[in-house]
Amino acid sequence: MDVVELWTGRHANALRLALRLTNEAMARQLGTAVRTVAKWNAEPEVVPSPELQRALDTMLSRATDDERRRLGLVFAATRAEREIDAASETRLATDDAANQALSWLDEAASWTDGSARRLVARLAREVDPRRVQDLARARSRVSRNDIAKFLRAYYDLPAAGYGAFRASVGGIIAETSVLTRPDWLDLKVRLGDSLERFVLDDGRDALLTSLDRTAAEAAAQRLAVGLATGGRLVNSTLYRLTDLVIRRGGIEGAVALTDFVTYALTMDLLEGETIDAIVANLPPEPDSTPLRAQFLPTVDSVIRFGDRLCAGGPLALFAAARPATRTRRKPDFVLLVQQRSGRVLNAAHRLAVIPKAFHQPMVDLRAEAAISMTLNREMEEELFGRPEVDSTGDGFRLAEPLHPSRLTPPFRALLNDMDNWRMECSGFGLNLVSGNFEFASVIVIEDEDWWHTHGGSIQANWEADGLRQYSSLDRELIAHLVHDASWSNEGLFAFLQGLRRLAEIGGDRVDLPAIEWEL
Repeated sequence: MDVVELWTGRHANALRLALRLTNEAMARQLGTAVRTVAKWNAEPEVVPSPELQRALDTMLSRATDDERRRLGLVFAATRAEREIDAASETRLATDDAANQALSWLDEAASWTDGSARRLVARLAREVDPRRVQDLARARSRVSRNDIAKFLRAYYDLPAAGYGAFRASVGGIIAETSVLTRPDWLDLKVRLGDSLERFVLDDGRDALLTSLDRTAAEAAAQRLAVGLATGGRLVNSTLYRLTDLVIRRGGIEGAVALTDFVTYALTMDLLEGETIDAIVANLPPEPDSTPLRAQFLPTVDSVIRFGDRLCAGGPLALFAAARPATRTRRKPDFVLLVQQRSGRVLNAAHRLAVIPKAFHQPMVDLRAEAAISMTLNREMEEELFGRPEVDSTGDGFRLAEPLHPSRLTPPFRALLNDMDNWRMECSGFGLNLVSGNFEFASVIVIEDEDWWHTHGGSIQANWEADGLRQYSSLDRELIAHLVHDASWSNEGLFAFLQGLRRLAEIGGDRVDLPAIEWEL
């Protein structure tokens, strides 16, 4: 390169690199301040003053042939990077959910409009997919017990009548990170009737989120990794819990509205940060987890869920009666457990009960505030193959997604015979991992003809890599399953609470290990 028509910060920084000069050395040769040279890298579109334009011309004219060739190579690489950035920015500009996320980030971080877009595009160029895979593998080796112990120490539990749910099964303790208390456990609340009362708190003001630099950069990095690895961001409305009263036999609560982007770029970042701290063998303290120190610093901040973003939802142990066969000599319940997909946002690659869901509306914000509505939708989506009730699609376009005329045969059969199945809330807790609310539930189908007729129609959706089935009579295998290190915290919580309830109502169809919970 022999001539530069107009020097910009990008051209000047390329010349500095080609001449192998530090910012200080180049500033001395040009007779300008070091901060001026540093600004050229930070603001590549800036145009230096006419005096510096002439000084840069002189510096280029004195360059050797090798330095000029190197300048051409550096500038070509810079041009290629700009083209990649432009492609990333184009994708960001044409993706509605990404645009919502970037606008939200600019506002939450008090950045000028477009700052988040430029930062995410640059970070996406720097993402190494192999590093992302290595990180995912390292995170997958961290067990549920590791996470539970880290968080129990961080919050110095038990405290103020609350503790992390744990249970003795076969003489071995299984731990979780679900914060609960005695009157939130073994609830036996029938869902879908007057014992479950949830209202939409539409007078509640939207939460105002303000991110410091650490939190804003972590949010940008999450968006960048998704962009670089081809991930798809979908924004949808979520319910956040604002109030809850639990009593034996009944639940009353209130929910307000938030959205998935706000959750994904704030509270959901805590899971990865926590696991990374464990991988790095850091102590369970605020300096090790700065995002947790900002969003969920104390036990009091956890239990005051109405003052923060508290998303979450119900998850249920699914148990269906089966008749005896030649190989299975006694009638039992089949219990379904899912292996979570790597494509889900949380609890990726972990075991969980199925269905498991975020509590969110489809089309009726007020009527669908009841957690039973989400469980109904999730049975149709996660077990019975209804893709049009999946919120990660293109949105809910049906006026009545759960209209009887549209139901799958398995679900229609259940609704036509309400006396032969039950859906209950068995426990409640607040997950210390991301502050989520968890309604542990159980779905028990007592008519063995239902499984005989519809069992072959059950198929997990994209959120699961596979399903496992267990017999309620296999005490030994279920005790072994409880202690599988790959359980998600909330999944094991719901599984254990569901087993305790099934042992009470299952009669001769169950032979389950004794489960004694403690906090």
